[in-house]
Amino acid sequence: MSDYPRVDRFESATVILPVMNETTSLDETVQILLRDVRDDMKEILIVVCKRTTPESMSVIKQLQEHLGDLIVVHNQTLPFLGGAMREAFDLARGSHVVMMASDMETDPNDVRVLIAEAKKNPSSIVTASRWLKGGSFEGYSKVKLICNWIFQRSFSLLYGTRLTDMTYAYRIFSTRLVQAIQWEELRHPLLFETLIKPLRLGVPVIEIPSAWKARVEGESQNPFFRNFAYFRTGLKTRFSSKRAILKPVREGASKKDSVCA
Repeated sequence: MSDYPRVDRFESATVILPVMNETTSLDETVQILLRDVRDDMKEILIVVCKRTTPESMSVIKQLQEHLGDLIVVHNQTLPFLGGAMREAFDLARGSHVVMMASDMETDPNDVRVLIAEAKKNPSSIVTASRWLKGGSFEGYSKVKLICNWIFQRSFSLLYGTRLTDMTYAYRIFSTRLVQAIQWEELRHPLLFETLIKPLRLGVPVIEIPSAWKARVEGESQNPFFRNFAYFRTGLKTRFSSKRAILKPVREGASKKDSVCA
């Protein structure tokens, strides 16, 4: 029997945008969100850290001035990208959370598709795939492309799924789900963890095609060889108990309360 919190409907989305050195791409991402899904958004939660550049902070301030309470800014305390996402999950106020980038590597034009699918399947994860027909890679080296394909095939077999792109962290899930899971990673493997832990709980996952394009602004914070840490995360999670994946039950709280906290 699956063991994860379910929701009956989509009500609104918290869109999480971690920001380090993005300026023009951040603004363009927000403008596309406003054009396509403004009525569906509860908030745009921008996560910053001590290394976020003054130029990026200036763009964020302008967005706040123009959009008011729609823009929520959080200064992360946990380190690295994984820490930023984990804190954002706990702060989200929408019924669903959209995980994406602010550097245009995740095509913001697809957010409307993610939300449309979430409205039809509110308890499922809807995730983007670069490998599905209609998806693509632009600016990916041949070596990285081959490594990515091998990784996807290996872990889809290990997890017994037909998913084609388990590491592309462009997805939407219910807030109750992400707040119920005990996240562990602090660096980029958290992006992989956000799919494989729900898979272990039996959460249905729907893929949509999406195009990935290498960022043209700023620097990536994920060196190539750091990607090998994903293997450790994938193997550890595959053989973890489902009970260990969920946050522990609080004393005096029911099981229902624990998975929905």
